[in-house]
Amino acid sequence: MLQKYTHETRILLAIDCIIFGFDGDELKLLLIKRNFEPEKGKWSLMGGFLNESEDLEEGAKRVLNELTGLENVYMEQLQAFGEITRDPVERTVSVCFFALINIHAHDSELSRSMNGYWFNFKEKPDLIFDHNKMVNLALSQLRYKAALHPLGFELLPEKFTIPQLQRLYEAIYDMRLDRRNFSRKIISTGLLIDTGEKNEHSATKKAVLYQLDAEKYKNNFNDFHNFISDFKW
Repeated sequence: MLQKYTHETRILLAIDCIIFGFDGDELKLLLIKRNFEPEKGKWSLMGGFLNESEDLEEGAKRVLNELTGLENVYMEQLQAFGEITRDPVERTVSVCFFALINIHAHDSELSRSMNGYWFNFKEKPDLIFDHNKMVNLALSQLRYKAALHPLGFELLPEKFTIPQLQRLYEAIYDMRLDRRNFSRKIISTGLLIDTGEKNEHSATKKAVLYQLDAEKYKNNFNDFHNFISDFKW
């Protein structure tokens, strides 16, 4: 029985994770400052090499958990990056994932222990290797998916107001949205549950707090809702 393919070059397989968050005003990106070579002292995505005993999704979940302490978050495989010279040390192919997390739910002390820091997306530093390409592709995919599917809710706390949700979409698309049209579209999805509570932290204390109907969200995730119709791709 054949045990190994002979005369074939072994290539390393890495996983890199683009981790998006939202602080209530700005779209954020979780990056690490490298304390190891190559490119020590520079900024990069969180990543690591795939273990022999895990598949791609398991590896991506491990990488995410090591930096945030979170499990069961939205994660999507994006693309493989395999340029011959992308890693100056050794031939490495990277499979890229992006994740959406509630920024207030992750373990901030764990992230800091890994040299992890949140940046406003528009103020992110230059990244090593081809990580800038990965981030730009992830943003394009996030914008495409968030316009059609309700995955933007993954970035919000359990209870939120419609203005907070609108601000999230404005941050994702870097554009202003009409308040009435946005509210009408969101309410028409049937995905929101009125909690009967008010946001005590709002200026007027009149903003209604909603929460996501988890069952409808799960069952209708792939429905086309057309949240954003004005964005120019």
